[in-house]
Amino acid sequence: MDHSTRIIIVEDDREIASLVSDMLRSNGFAATAVGDGPALRATLPRECDVSLIILDLNLPGEDGLSLCRWLRSVSTVPIIMLTARGDPIDRIIGLEIGADDYLGKPFEPRELLARIRSVLRRTAAIPSAEPLEDNDHNVRFGGWRLDRRRRHIIAADGTLVPLSGSEYRLLSALIEHRGEVLPREVLQAMAGGRAETVLDRAIDLRISRLRAKLGDALDGSPIIKTVRGRGYVFSEVIEPC
Repeated sequence: MDHSTRIIIVEDDREIASLVSDMLRSNGFAATAVGDGPALRATLPRECDVSLIILDLNLPGEDGLSLCRWLRSVSTVPIIMLTARGDPIDRIIGLEIGADDYLGKPFEPRELLARIRSVLRRTAAIPSAEPLEDNDHNVRFGGWRLDRRRRHIIAADGTLVPLSGSEYRLLSALIEHRGEVLPREVLQAMAGGRAETVLDRAIDLRISRLRAKLGDALDGSPIIKTVRGRGYVFSEVIEPC
């Protein structure tokens, strides 16, 4: 790593923020610490090429879950969430709305450093997407319409089918890399989730759930195809609408 790898720490406990900042700088990262949501919103536009955000769940005012939702609406920057809450549902919600990993408090600084490096390695492996035009919020494919702004899909008969956060990110990743075979670990990084879940083939379960909602294309072919031993590919033609 070098000092071009910039990390923002969102933590209201000054002692923890100082500890994490010092650890990151001693390991070659550039670190900026802020204490709450407004400070993050003010700082983020000024920081060039932010590589990762460490986000505390329990913050004064706007909490970490709300900030995570906002970040995912404006950025794809990786997020590691810190939480002292004992209820696992908060962690599940955090991952579902876009956090890439989480770590409970109190934590071992070396474990946090290992998780940071793991998330950065995963996101570095993600290929560049073929972007849609800025005004193409809605796209059509296989009898469906995807509203990218409202994050749901609409069937040909007008039925609205909701998508979870991870399902939306997974479908968006497949669409943006249409025609390209994406390995499981790359899809896992794109959709969000801890690296360990790749071993459990959790991405296969997410694909199955997404396929169950999408069904087949109008010609009867699968919208998301399996390429044995390699991964998955989205082969449908998309059209802006």
